[in-house]
Amino acid sequence: MLDHTVKTPCIGVCSTGIGDSVCRGCKRFSHEVIDWNSYTPEQKRIVDRRLSGFLSQCVSNKLRVTDAALLKWQLQTQNVRFVAHHDEYCWLFSLLKAGAGQIEHPGDFGFEVDLPFREMPLTDLRELIDNEFLLLSQAHYDRYIAMPDLFSGNPE
Repeated sequence: MLDHTVKTPCIGVCSTGIGDSVCRGCKRFSHEVIDWNSYTPEQKRIVDRRLSGFLSQCVSNKLRVTDAALLKWQLQTQNVRFVAHHDEYCWLFSLLKAGAGQIEHPGDFGFEVDLPFREMPLTDLRELIDNEFLLLSQAHYDRYIAMPDLFSGNPE
């Protein structure tokens, strides 16, 4: 499992150039965007695991994959790009990014929408998930990266 190559998560919508500490597109931290090409494969895997874990958490809070094999088959049949080593909830988000507005029956794609969100259009649900993914990444950055060193003696 560790021998997979991690490609850049960049989706071409970088907001770190305008001062964001977390990219609105790929959800990496600004220093990760800047230093990505100098990272070792293991460093890239660490970032990839954090991002896919956060995304999976945000998706699974609102949707249930009921048939991962069907979901994977649909992704392949529809020629939707997805990261095979990520879990089925990340796959589901790839599907929603590619065509949330075209899905009428989620069960045909191997998933269902949790009851509180069933009346929401999938396009709106996709945006809600993406916004929560950004909030989770930002909270992680604020807590573990931007937090001042309490032991340096230099209050900020």
